[in-house]
Parts: sequence; structure tokens; C-alpha cells
Amino acid sequence: MSGHEEDLLPENNSGYKLSQPKQSLAEYQKMDEGDESLQRYKASLGLTGGNDLSDPNDPRVCIIQSLTMESPGRPPVVIDLSAPGSVDSLKKTPFKIKEGVTFTMSAQFKVQHEILSGLHYVQVIKRKNITIPGVGKSDEMIGSYAPNTDKQPFYTKKFQEETAPSGMLVRGTYHVASSFVDDDKKTHLKFDWAFEIAKDW
Repeated sequence: MSGHEEDLLPENNSGYKLSQPKQSLAEYQKMDEGDESLQRYKASLGLTGGNDLSDPNDPRVCIIQSLTMESPGRPPVVIDLSAPGSVDSLKKTPFKIKEGVTFTMSAQFKVQHEILSGLHYVQVIKRKNITIPGVGKSDEMIGSYAPNTDKQPFYTKKFQEETAPSGMLVRGTYHVASSFVDDDKKTHLKFDWAFEIAKDW
């Protein structure tokens, strides 16, 4: 595994563990219905009934549909990751962030076939091929989820609020490598993109 690929794996000390050993979806469904704590656990994973939306022709467990950036005073910026060729075009078309503003990123995704255990969003930010000290790598825990049903056709996870740096020296284009990886170190999506810190929107 190359150093670049290792950078896009979650930190080992995330401290996130399922409270029960990971089991198949069928095994979860058979858990003792009379046990209140198990019922709460199943509910925390989203195992609350509804028709399974898993596509038998699509083997993916986690399908990342979009990333959205929200910032006060402007419409949300949506990065569509589901359209054909969308991931390839991201690197070529940086989106702009006004210096000094606060913004929040969120991910919309779908789970199918089995329980998704400990999904992380990992990103590494570089400028002129140099990782930015202190903020270069971030690892955001998204959580564990059951397959989506018609009661909840997708999930949305909002990340922690961030503040863009400000000043003439920080303006310019930044390149980002991102991945969605679970606790089993299975990568569900990996892509490169770019953003520009600018004086104004």
C-alpha cells in the first residue's frame, strides 16, 4: 500500500466500536424481540422495518450520492457524486470558498445489502503538493447504518463546522484527496477534488 493510500485510511485510535459484534443482516433481524436493550440497539442501527431498497444488481454496500457545502449568505453548493463522470470532473473544476467564512459539509449516502460498520470520511488537503500543517488530514466518523428502506431512502451526515482561513497568503487553489472507509478498512469511494480560497465568492 502506498503512502498516499495509507493517508486515506481512518486513524486507528478513532475509539469507535459497535456495542455488539458485527453480524449479518439476517442475524440482526433474528435478535431476541423480547430484549429491550437489543431492540434499542437495532433501532440505533436503523433496523426499524420498511421495505429494503437494496439493488440486487449493484454489489456496493455504501453508495455516496453527494457532498454539500453550506455557508451563511449563499446557496448550498452540491457536489453530485452519483452522475456518470462526476468524480473525474471534480479535480478539474475547483469550487470557491470565501476567506474567513464559516461553512459546514454534509454527505448524503445510501446503504444496501448489509450493516455498514463505522463509516469514516477521511481527507488530506495539499497546496503545491505540500500537506497543510495542522489541518492537512481530517478523519470524521460518520457511524454505522442499516440498509435503507422506503421509510428512510437515504442518510445525511452533517460534519463539524469549519472556518476558512483568511489573508492574502492563504488565497489560492488547494487539492484534496478524499475517501469513505469503514472499520474493516474497505474503501467505498475515493476521489480527488479541489477548492479555491478567494477574497470573495
